[in-house]
Amino acid sequence: MTDAILTLTPNPALDLWMTTTRFEPGAKLRCSKPKVDPGGGGINVSRVVHRLGGGTLALHAAGGRTGADLAEALKREEVPAECCTIEDETREDIAVRETDTGKVLRFVTPGPELSAPEREDLLSLLSRRMSRDALVVGSGSLPGGVGDDFWAEVTVRCRKAGARFVLDSHDAVGPALKEGVYCFRENRMAVAAIEGREVGWPEEVADWAGEQVRSGVAEIVVVTEGAEGALLVTEDRRILQRPPNVELHSAVGAGDSFVGGFCLALSRNSDLEEALRRAVATAAATLLTEGTELCRKDDVERLVAELGEPRRM
Repeated sequence: MTDAILTLTPNPALDLWMTTTRFEPGAKLRCSKPKVDPGGGGINVSRVVHRLGGGTLALHAAGGRTGADLAEALKREEVPAECCTIEDETREDIAVRETDTGKVLRFVTPGPELSAPEREDLLSLLSRRMSRDALVVGSGSLPGGVGDDFWAEVTVRCRKAGARFVLDSHDAVGPALKEGVYCFRENRMAVAAIEGREVGWPEEVADWAGEQVRSGVAEIVVVTEGAEGALLVTEDRRILQRPPNVELHSAVGAGDSFVGGFCLALSRNSDLEEALRRAVATAAATLLTEGTELCRKDDVERLVAELGEPRRM
C-alpha cells in the first residue's frame, strides 16, 4: 500500500495570519497584510502529505464566499481536494503574533451548520473515494448539525470498506472509540480532560493508552505532549520519542503536521518506530515556519537525522 491517504475535514477554515507590534486592549491594532492559507485539521494533514511528496485527497465540506476562497487556496498549493458544497458559510480563523514578545492570539470561529442531507453528502463522498488500500484521517472539529455520531459513522464505513481509520479530533470521539478505530491521536491535556484528573507524563499516560488498546478503542494510541515528545502505544510496545530542539516561530498546525508525517510513513509501510520519528520531526519542522505555513520538506529530512534514539518503555 503506497500513499493512499484520504483526509476528511467536516469543518475546514480559511486561516488568516498577521502580525502587530503589541496587543493593547481597546486600541486600533495596526497589522501586517494577512497571509491566507487553507486550514482545518484534515486539510492541514493533506497539505503536509502533499509537500512531503505523498499522494493524498482532501475531502471537506465548504460553502459561501469563504468556501470559494478556501478552494482557491488549495489550488494555489496544488493540493488535490474534493468538496461537498453546503449552504452555510465556511468559517474564517485569525491568528495574530505580537512582534514585541512573540505571543500569539488565535481567534477560532464555530463554523457552519450542516443540514441532514449535507451531512449525508459528505459521508457519501467519503464512501465513494475509499478503497481497501486507503488510510483515512478524520481530523479537526465538527460543525453544527452533524451529530455526536458523525465520527462513529465514519468508523463503520471505513471498516466496511476495509480502510484504516485514524481519528484526530477532540469532538464527539466517544461513540467512534466504542466502535474501535485503527489509530487514535490525542494530546496529554485532552487525556487529562477525559480522565478528569492530571495524568503524569509519560508513565501514567502510557498506562492510560495501554488500557485503551486492551479495551479495543484503537490498535494504536498516540499521545503528544509538545516539547516533551510523543508516546506511541500498541498491544506489544510503548515508545517515547523526544523532539529535537528548534527555534519556535509558530506552533499553529504542529499537531496536524505530526499526523501528516505519521500517516505518510504508515502509507509507505514504515514500521511504527520510524513513523513516530517522522511524525515528531514533521511537527518540529512546522515550528520553524511562520504562521500557518506548515513544514518544509528539507527541514523534515534534516530533523529526522538529528533525532535521538527513542525510549522503549
